[in-house]
Formats: sequence, C-alpha cells, structure tokens
Amino acid sequence: MKRHISHLVAIVSAAIFAAGCASSPSKFYTLNSTAKGDGKPGTSYAVTVGPVSIPAEVDRPQFTVQISPNRVSIDEFNRWSEPLASNIARVVAGDLAVLLGTPRVVAVPLANFDPDCRVTVDIQKFESLPGKSVQIEAVWVVRKSAAGLPVSGRTSVTEKVTDESFESLAAAHSRALGKVSGDIAVAIQKKVDEKP
Repeated sequence: MKRHISHLVAIVSAAIFAAGCASSPSKFYTLNSTAKGDGKPGTSYAVTVGPVSIPAEVDRPQFTVQISPNRVSIDEFNRWSEPLASNIARVVAGDLAVLLGTPRVVAVPLANFDPDCRVTVDIQKFESLPGKSVQIEAVWVVRKSAAGLPVSGRTSVTEKVTDESFESLAAAHSRALGKVSGDIAVAIQKKVDEKP
C-alpha cells in the first residue's frame, strides 16, 4: 500500500510539474521608432521603404540570441509580434518620417503613391546578446525614382542593453535601427536635392 501511495504521489508531482512547464505563457515584443526631430522645417519628400531582407537565423517568430560566436539559442517563449522584416521596414519608415519631417513615408507600396525615393535594406547582422548588447549591420540603397544613380551605404551599430530582459533587447534594437535610419535620411536628402 505504501508503495502504491508513493507511486501515486510521484505521478501527481510529475503531472503538476509538466502542467506548470506547459502553461508558461509566451511573451511578445515589437520594435518601435525612436527618432527625434531636429526642429528644422519639414520636407515634402515621398519615400517607400522595402523590401527589407534579414538573415535566415533570425527570420522566425522566436527570439534568436547569441550564446557564443558560433552558437545561438532559439527562445520558444519570447517572440516577435509580427514578422521581423516587416517590423524593421515599419520602424525605418517611422524613423524616416520624423527625420525628414514628412508624413509621406510608407513601408509598403501603395496605389497612387509616387515616391521621390525608394529605400531597400539588407540587414546582414541582427545579433542579440542578453545583458550585454545588440548589434545591427545594414547595407542600404536609396534610389531616386525619376532618375540618377542609386546611393548605397553601410551602417554598423552596437547598442548596450540595460538588463537581461528580452524587452531590453527589443528596445536596444529599436535604438540601433534609429541610427541606421539616420544615415539613410542623410542620403535621401542629398539624393532628392541633387540636380538631374
């Protein structure tokens, strides 16, 4: 009888433990625009952002965190709230709207929207090191719609994180994208203002 009770207690304990593990709720994160205006008069530029390409290792709903130079971990319970590439495009578009002082910046092509410039972005590195930093390396191209040669550039940004949380990683990536957007905004202003 004693053995039967201890066996029953072990089964109930295992079931409670498994239920606790299975019920861990997923947490969802998003990137946000962080650019601040400089007080200069706005422009009337129209800009489209996209497509944005990202490394295959981070092209998933789950957070990919860097464990060592050659090892990553996929976190099942901390996820992006939307596909990362479209989230990045939306954030860059939001940053550019602030930096250029124009509401005419979109992350997807729209009917009857004739942009002055088109921006494509290739994110070559999107690293998350919990408790340490994030790193983004982006190659971007600005094309004037009417004429002219494209302008391309590379931006590499490292942002420190404030703590070990995934929220801190998302916030640091948002700040890093703000710096990428700053370089793109400078290129757009030069490109739109250049003589044909």
